Amino acid sequence: MSMVPPSLLCLGLCLSQSTWAQKGNLPPPRITALPGSTVPAKSPVTLLCQGPKQAEGYRISRVGSPEPMDKEEQIMSRKTNTLSIAAVTTDKTGLYHCSYQRGGRWSQFSDPLQLVMTGAYDKPSLSSMAGTVVAPGETVKLQCVSKINHDVFILTKEDGDHVTQNQSSVPHDGGRQTIFLLNPVSSTQAGTYRCYGAFLNIPYVWSQPSDPLQLQVEGTTYSPSSTQPRHSTVPTAWHPSVETQVRLSLAALLLLVMVILLAEAWCSQGGGRWAGGPSVKSDEPPPQWTDKHR
Repeated sequence: MSMVPPSLLCLGLCLSQSTWAQKGNLPPPRITALPGSTVPAKSPVTLLCQGPKQAEGYRISRVGSPEPMDKEEQIMSRKTNTLSIAAVTTDKTGLYHCSYQRGGRWSQFSDPLQLVMTGAYDKPSLSSMAGTVVAPGETVKLQCVSKINHDVFILTKEDGDHVTQNQSSVPHDGGRQTIFLLNPVSSTQAGTYRCYGAFLNIPYVWSQPSDPLQLQVEGTTYSPSSTQPRHSTVPTAWHPSVETQVRLSLAALLLLVMVILLAEAWCSQGGGRWAGGPSVKSDEPPPQWTDKHR
């Protein structure tokens, strides 16, 4: 059996993998905010761009902002993957994204991060029209009301999954209100809720948060300790890059080739002699049978 076909097969696969890695787009990084993306007015926040170890430079900017024209300036001024904002103000809010450079190329942009400033207006009030203890399957209506004529209200869940709902407001008793529906309610929706008011022309500037409303679903255990907002201070794990995936593929291919070569060597040696050990030739003639042996 010839060893040429599997060797050529391995070479072809390796070359195709390497060519694909070179021509493909760099995977996008991830952007997060520490301690969180919803920040009280004049509080500090740090934006973190999470890219691979091989990244040579980073670019963190607001979505839609013009990019620097000088490529050298882009790289040298972005050696760090963080952007620190000492005090969040109205002009610092908005959508942010980031990218990184490697091998002379820039990656795709990350998914946008919404940076919000809170505390610009008085807080609204939040209440449950069905009470704070409800049965699974019920339709729960959460009413957010403000004396300020906000265009929209935002509902956030501060524990478990951080779910945000946005809804337009309607007139109510000289102010504005909206009704958020949880339909049907389930155990995963038990927790602490707050609402905020905002205007459409500055959507990332919110009011102070309402007082917390704790919603309990019958048949579930609710821990008050989980009412605090969850802000991850440890960056999430980086997903394997294209380069890492290619290396893993090459390692698997090399292992496969070694198995094929060992199988070919085993077959070329006769197979069975490997299992029973090498045969030993003897120059002595075979024993002669005599009457004694009979």
